Amino acid sequence: MSTLSRKTPMNYRVKKVLSGVAIYCVLIVVCAIFFFPCLWLILSSFSATGSLYDIEGFFPASYSFDAFIKLFTDTSLHNYPKWLLNTLIISTANCILSTLLIIGTAYTISYFQFKSRKGLMKGALVLSMFPSFMGMTIIYILMTQFNIVNNIWGLVLIYSCTAPLGYLVQKGFFDTIPQSIYEAAKIDGATNARIFTTITLPLAKPIIVYTALTSFAWPWSDFILPKLLLIDKDNWTVAVGLMQLGQDEFSRFAAGSVFIAVPIVILYFFLVKYMVNGMTSGAVKG
Repeated sequence: MSTLSRKTPMNYRVKKVLSGVAIYCVLIVVCAIFFFPCLWLILSSFSATGSLYDIEGFFPASYSFDAFIKLFTDTSLHNYPKWLLNTLIISTANCILSTLLIIGTAYTISYFQFKSRKGLMKGALVLSMFPSFMGMTIIYILMTQFNIVNNIWGLVLIYSCTAPLGYLVQKGFFDTIPQSIYEAAKIDGATNARIFTTITLPLAKPIIVYTALTSFAWPWSDFILPKLLLIDKDNWTVAVGLMQLGQDEFSRFAAGSVFIAVPIVILYFFLVKYMVNGMTSGAVKG
């Protein structure tokens, strides 16, 4: 009996170690698969020739910083700084408006009980199931009727107006806040506005950061809507502008892609702890 008791913990530890090694091996392989195209794109941005056809195998034949220099200096045909500014304006404006609308919608549905609450939730859930590109035609017709096609603020309007449909994660977060806190505040005479500003918002910091970051990242890399609604070259975003580069300017395309990815990667690294807290807390639905 004593021999079995000594062997069982040993076998358990061996199995646990082997299981951990297997998991890490799988994770390393997955990371390598996802990292491979990123590394190839970064190396391609330093190609001296600039053409896609001059890259033999995985590594460019020669390296140079010319693609990054031309990206900001050669703006006669491809005005990358202007596209970058347009993208920054659209993403920042959408981040502010969408965050306000999503947080307001989620808190209202979570906190208040009103007659059409269930119907509104079901309607929003059904509408969010349809792919966004199904409404492209009607969106373009509406934008032409309001004469806001080829206007970056019209694009911000479309992004921010459709954003509240994705309120479910935020609502799940607000549902986790104990009702006893709200009841105690009401007993002390706090109004709904004061409860929201002094109690709910400080507690909801993780989900607010998560919402702001995702609202900023979506238009930062979106291609379909800007391509549909922005006609003039000066109004293009980076995603639309880079797609107009020819194959003989692939290194500039790669350099532009690498540069546009840097800000969003930095934001994710700095705010990832808030994102994780927001998503795990919001996973509990009420």
